[in-house]
Amino acid sequence: MHFNPYGGPAALVAADLVNAGSASELLAGMVRNGMSIAALTEDEATRIGTWARRLRPVFAADPAERPELVNDLLAESACRPYLATHDGKPPHLHYSAEDAGSVGRVRAYTAGGLAHLVCEAPDRLGICGREGCDTAYVDNSRNGRRRFCSTRCATRVHVADHRARQVSA
Repeated sequence: MHFNPYGGPAALVAADLVNAGSASELLAGMVRNGMSIAALTEDEATRIGTWARRLRPVFAADPAERPELVNDLLAESACRPYLATHDGKPPHLHYSAEDAGSVGRVRAYTAGGLAHLVCEAPDRLGICGREGCDTAYVDNSRNGRRRFCSTRCATRVHVADHRARQVSA
């Protein structure tokens, strides 16, 4: 499934932030999904990590509960449309001013991305269905029926289910 620029990469950044365990993983998730942030200070990484903990409930919630959660994030991030023209790029939409700093940009970008995704396809967010795995994901599969964060987790569950059926047969 193809998403608009905010519903796709920004929602993927949100998932990566939720799943990150260190400052380097926070930065890697942002860069991997197209954000132009070269480095984070220790304070910025701490503040973005705190923000990531605010994002997790959106992934874990029922689709009907997500709009209220995302509205809270939008309000907290002071998210508002802003046309940006940086780095030689043509005008494009941002949800924070260029001088908002890394933390402000990340907060607005992820809140805006989750807002677009919740409006377009609220059932495309989730937490892995394998017991013991709490990885957040954005379902960009064609049929939108993803239940696991990865093929590895899906395979583990399917193999365990198969073995359980063989034992009971």
